[in-house]
Amino acid sequence: MLAPLVVHSPFKCKCLIIDDDIFSTKIIQKFISNTDFLELMGTASGGIEASRILRETAVDILFLDMEMPDMSGLDLLSTISNKDLLVIVTSASRDYAVEAFEKNVIDYLVKPITYPRFLIAAQKAYDKLNQRQHTNTSADFTFVKVEQKLIKIYFADIQYIEALGDYVHIVSNNKKTIVYATMKSIANRFPVNKFIRVHRSFIVNLDAITAVEDNNVTIGSKFIPIGATYAKGVLQLLSKF
Repeated sequence: MLAPLVVHSPFKCKCLIIDDDIFSTKIIQKFISNTDFLELMGTASGGIEASRILRETAVDILFLDMEMPDMSGLDLLSTISNKDLLVIVTSASRDYAVEAFEKNVIDYLVKPITYPRFLIAAQKAYDKLNQRQHTNTSADFTFVKVEQKLIKIYFADIQYIEALGDYVHIVSNNKKTIVYATMKSIANRFPVNKFIRVHRSFIVNLDAITAVEDNNVTIGSKFIPIGATYAKGVLQLLSKF
């Protein structure tokens, strides 16, 4: 029996498993559930399904099989635009290792995978994300491109961010800034200990929240819905305060 690893992590790494083998998927699911700093966001049996999930869901770590019927793991890696995504390969073959590491995967696990070996890879990913978090929180502002200008925005001034088509609206205390960007690209630039995604269309500043009630976050007079996908993570985070 696996003993859960409890490290009292300040944040959880959001994981997606991509594997067409149900047995392998269940093993990785069990490993994730027994690791305190990991959180499973979903599973996919192929590259096409995974691409859809990645468009809709914030993910930190991919556990990626190499051989799938609709798209190889290497082909999927070539289509991923989020360069901050950390990839751990889970494969029955060592044949793809050189190409995988050329694509900057963080580790390569050969099946059958043991929990101790899984944990080494997961810890690598966690350490890298933790390092990024400290880097992101060292500054109290970011620059966003608006038309031909770079606009400085202080994190403390931001109330929430809303996705509208191909644009995001960054709503601060005094104004709304419209930026041509995806929610994922914006979220990756904001400190994870201050901002949380509560809906596929909304990211909120934790310091700006005035109330949480009936699956809504209140910021001033604005009611922001909490999406079903994000509800558990939001409530877990808020319960720590």
